[in-house]
Parts: sequence; structure tokens; C-alpha cells
Amino acid sequence: MDFDQLLIRFFGTEDVGDLPSDRLAAGIDQLLVEIGLEQDDGRRFGLWCLAYMLGCAPALDAVFEDEADKDAARDFMDSVDRQSEEDD
Repeated sequence: MDFDQLLIRFFGTEDVGDLPSDRLAAGIDQLLVEIGLEQDDGRRFGLWCLAYMLGCAPALDAVFEDEADKDAARDFMDSVDRQSEEDD
């Protein structure tokens, strides 16, 4: 899954920082619905990662059944958080 394409798909732009709050909320709602409906583990993981980066990711137990997927999500969270701390 291409990050920029996901942003365009859900928000109509690659720059979500400039979106009006109602348009951002609508895109997030659509993203969360798709996470819940997605049957492919890899695609669901990609969607969840986008949601995490936007600060709206559902709890791991609600999205992933497999412990390996939960561990991968935790690793992703740690990586994103570590990068964020380095940027500050």
C-alpha cells in the first residue's frame, strides 16, 4: 500500500494538515470502517498504520487476532514514536 495513495483515497489530498476538520473527520471515519471490513491481513495492517500515524488507530486487540500481527504493530508504533522523538 502506498502511503500517498491512501491519503488521496481517504482525504482527497496528500497534505492532511491543511484539511478542514469536517473533511478530516469524514476521511478518518471512512478509514476506520475500511479497517473493520478489510479481510486481507496485510492490507488491514497498512490501513491500521495510517490510522496510527493520524492518531486514530483502534486498539490492537480490536483489529488483529494473530499475535505476530500485534507484535508487528507494536514494532511499528515504537518506530514511529522513536522517529517523532528524534524529530523534536
